[in-house]
Amino acid sequence: MGNDVRPNWDSPRHFVLACVSYAVGLGNVWRFPYLCQMHGGVATVLPICLSTSPKHLHRYVNGTDCLHPLQCPPPFTLRGFLIPYMIMLVLEGIPLFYMELAIGQKMRLGSIGAWTAISPYLGGVVNGGIHYGQAMCLVLAWGITYLLISKGVKSTGKAVTFTATFPYVVLFIYLIRGFTLKGAFSGITYMFTPNMEQLANPYTWINAATQIFFSLGLGFGSLIAFASYNQYNNNFERQAIMVSLINSGTSIFASIVTFSIYGFKATVNFENCLERMRVLLLNTFDLAEDSISLDTVTDWITKLNTTFPEEFAAIEHRIETCDLTNELKDAAEGPGLAFIMYSEAIMNMPLPQLWSVLYFIMLLLLGVGSMLGNITAIVTPLRDFKVISKMSSLVCVFCLLLGLGFTTTSGNYWFTIFNDYAATFSLLFIVLFEVIIVSYIYGIKRFEKDIEDMLGHAPNLYWKIMWLAVSPLLLICLLLYYIINYILGGTPTYQAWNKHLGKAEPMEYPVYCQLFIGLLLVSTVSCVPLNALYAFYQKRKQDKRRKSHTLTTLSA
Repeated sequence: MGNDVRPNWDSPRHFVLACVSYAVGLGNVWRFPYLCQMHGGVATVLPICLSTSPKHLHRYVNGTDCLHPLQCPPPFTLRGFLIPYMIMLVLEGIPLFYMELAIGQKMRLGSIGAWTAISPYLGGVVNGGIHYGQAMCLVLAWGITYLLISKGVKSTGKAVTFTATFPYVVLFIYLIRGFTLKGAFSGITYMFTPNMEQLANPYTWINAATQIFFSLGLGFGSLIAFASYNQYNNNFERQAIMVSLINSGTSIFASIVTFSIYGFKATVNFENCLERMRVLLLNTFDLAEDSISLDTVTDWITKLNTTFPEEFAAIEHRIETCDLTNELKDAAEGPGLAFIMYSEAIMNMPLPQLWSVLYFIMLLLLGVGSMLGNITAIVTPLRDFKVISKMSSLVCVFCLLLGLGFTTTSGNYWFTIFNDYAATFSLLFIVLFEVIIVSYIYGIKRFEKDIEDMLGHAPNLYWKIMWLAVSPLLLICLLLYYIINYILGGTPTYQAWNKHLGKAEPMEYPVYCQLFIGLLLVSTVSCVPLNALYAFYQKRKQDKRRKSHTLTTLSA
């Protein structure tokens, strides 16, 4: 396969940028920060990297950048979500990223063709109305995607130069702006406040592994497709490490930006709460305007409650608990972190129109960059098998039609279903089979020789230990935990907004949604066993024909 005529990237830089543009997406901006918030912060290595001096480190550790010492979260220690995340990156993310690039570059085919070449049993098989504003934005996004991939890797290579770099420009601008906002370091300090108990929670490790798979794009076929357009002797080993570290660094960088702005939003809400309590106390007890400041509201509440218990009892039902930590805990989940929280924060900034335009252009480019990789994963195998010479337009139209379901009034609920169930199980399953097939069916010795033929040197012991033992074992444990947790978890639930209570509450999915979830789980992993059975049946059929032909020849 290595000698087939195939278009190549104009330069290795375009390949690296394509991988970065594909890997760095919306999950880096909203999923990683949310997981940090949910599982207790990312306080392992980052504080050292963030601190430009011992003085700054001391300030971060002791929380002296908070609005008030009593309002600061407790000092952080070296623990949190970054621990399982970095372990999964080293034990699974980088080794499997390396493996997929090696497969694509060696076979010079897309995912289906590459797996069929490795083994014939692995090929696989390819409520409410629509919100028209969102639908038009979806059409625009897919139109841009088609224009960027219409001429193959030549146009994609040029496009990713912009889609991979512009988001960093915007994030850097937001970082500078975020650090100048009041309360920014309260948010960053909160991000660095971990919960040690979360390390004993298996779901933390499941989320860390899934974030690695999602973020690096493992198991989707995009990396194999990208690598298939490389020169045969391209140094994909160095590029695999480089892209993996850039991707993870971007997640941490985006989290700093997110929590600096989130700290600003929480501080605004906290001060508004204090101001309401200050005005209430001034009016109720007829105090001088300057007698109560925001810093002394809590002390005055305690003092007045002790001094004038009867008068205080009359307004006790109107007293709110103003707590910066509670404001920081109320993070918007999932995409709400990117859209709701950022939007609210932008409204309180000077020149909100400028910041909103920059931010949503960045989100658009992050999404387009990821879609370029996903479409390449679909189109490349179709071109390899010469199904239709030009499939880009048809694939884009088909994906556009599928995406319209997410633009309906219930689109966010469908998004939640796909986010929770469409990829976690299937990615664990597919990547597990991927590493077992390459290591034990194709053979690690054979794979090692292929890499040596391309790079000029064999992979070192670290890579072989990861592929043969560590990665498969971790994937099996994670997969078993996911299956057991899903079975014992009872009826799947989602968060629905209760307009009467004014808050979100868990509700069970209706029966048709439960059936759809089951179908989603089965459909995402069924291609491998179904194709293996088909290939086995075809092989037996050919063996029978060969045996029948041999007997006919002997009898003649």
